[in-house]
Amino acid sequence: MKKTTFALYFGNRGFMPAELIASARVEMVQAVKNAGYDYIMMDEKATRYGAVETRDEGKVYHDWLAKHKGEYDGVILCMPIFVDENGAIIALRDAGTPILMQAYPDDIGKMDFANRRDAFCGKFSVTDVFSQYHVPFTVLKPHVVKPLTKEFAENLHDFAAICRVVGGMKRFTIGCMGARTTAFKTTRFDEIALEKYGITVESFDMSEVFFKVQNMKDDDPRLLKKIKTLNAYADFTKVPKMNAMNIYKIAVVFDEYIENYHLDAVTIRCWTEMQSVLRCCPCVLLSELNNRGIPASCEIDLCSAITMKALSLASDKPATCLDWNNNYGDDLNKVILFHCGPVANELMTKPGCVIAHKMFEKTDPGSGWGCDQGRIKPFEMTLANCQTKDGKLVMYTTEGKFTSDPVEQAYFGTAGVAEIPDLQNKLIKLARGGFKHHTTVGEGHIKSILDEAFTTYLNYDLVNID
Repeated sequence: MKKTTFALYFGNRGFMPAELIASARVEMVQAVKNAGYDYIMMDEKATRYGAVETRDEGKVYHDWLAKHKGEYDGVILCMPIFVDENGAIIALRDAGTPILMQAYPDDIGKMDFANRRDAFCGKFSVTDVFSQYHVPFTVLKPHVVKPLTKEFAENLHDFAAICRVVGGMKRFTIGCMGARTTAFKTTRFDEIALEKYGITVESFDMSEVFFKVQNMKDDDPRLLKKIKTLNAYADFTKVPKMNAMNIYKIAVVFDEYIENYHLDAVTIRCWTEMQSVLRCCPCVLLSELNNRGIPASCEIDLCSAITMKALSLASDKPATCLDWNNNYGDDLNKVILFHCGPVANELMTKPGCVIAHKMFEKTDPGSGWGCDQGRIKPFEMTLANCQTKDGKLVMYTTEGKFTSDPVEQAYFGTAGVAEIPDLQNKLIKLARGGFKHHTTVGEGHIKSILDEAFTTYLNYDLVNID
């Protein structure tokens, strides 16, 4: 995968010693490389010291950045001293990506006029002017920081995640495989509202999916390849041959839609027609899609697919959709989060075993093969979900962790015990806020990254449940 790439900007002011810019250029490049990212940087001969002070120099940088559009994911605005804000806003007002404000600290013992930087103060001048021009930017702790420090390395990792979320969410396409499951009004959504945020929905009729599956030859090369892939991914040994073949064929058809329509995420109508017609469930297929980086939700919960995509971009790992399913004894801060099997292997203790779905076994035995049985591994996590409301996209985010607490063996599907601080009050806020019975989960504590991307750059509404 292409490394996250930053465009480097260096500010200047007339009395600034050339060596301070020269050292900043060296240190910032080294900091970016040390953190594992890439960069582009304007030639030092393009302006005085390769930095920007005047409006004319700002125009030079602006035009240079325009020539490199699409090559950078974010901009780092480096302030070695109290820089000129006029050149900065002209240079970056059309950057079109997140902008990280970085300012150098002063050193005790070097506070004379020849050595004092005053970037602590100057940072406010730049952020004030950017606010006046409505150009969004990111500020992180600490207020001033040297590039070659642990603190700035952490800033870079957070900023890279913000850039991934913003770049990935600004414009993308979700495939809706089938109509909303009739019984679930909870998963309704507004396509027109989503389009305002750059999220396009492409809908496909399940009858076409069934037709493609039923007319696929058993010796289709795509099918033979998919059989090997899925058998290496999960344990299919308990699945009858006919049911397994239909699962494999559905996987080929899903891949065909994803490729042909350039889908970035999918949501599936997973019951009850698939069971009555094809005698299987797609649960394990959603798990495999999620594991290879294609967010996939069930029950036509398209909004969950949206937050899964954001979580996976922020964490650079798979995300999953789960039910707020069961209390965990008398512990008011613990809950069993569960679903029938869309959890990626990477989030499980070990690969799952494909079984018959216990719910369908009650009423139509043999119709529900495809449930992925397993357990979610312990990890620090972030939870999020969204809804469309009054033409807006409304999000929530919070944090917790999956514990090593056991889930009894007879419990079917993929589940784990989550510990979430102040859970009961959060549940009340979710209920009063009209959020659904699903939540989505990503690895790591990335709430601050999501909140920054959602509110500063993507203009989502954010409900505070913490």
